[in-house]
Amino acid sequence: MAIYALNLFDLKDKQSYATYSKEADKALARHGAKVVAIGNLESAPVGEIRPRQVLLLVEWKSKKANSAFLNDPEMAEFHPYRDKGLDQFVWHLFEKLDDLRPVLK
Repeated sequence: MAIYALNLFDLKDKQSYATYSKEADKALARHGAKVVAIGNLESAPVGEIRPRQVLLLVEWKSKKANSAFLNDPEMAEFHPYRDKGLDQFVWHLFEKLDDLRPVLK
């Protein structure tokens, strides 16, 4: 079953994140994932979470595919670039639903 990874973050070091992002794009393709939305903050949301500069939404074909990406040895050397490049990182996984009925039960 497909899942979505919601990533919200501020950029701290653009060059470091650009280095990570280039390799992450290749790894996403290897693991059958695709970026379905990229956004720059338009306005402050209502709610408890502090607004972040960037939204990145990635669709994974399964939790297993997501885990394979996270544990991909080819990405190990690039994770420090991600960590250096991001600030206030929020990451959540959501199960894909066809509608809200399962949540409303």
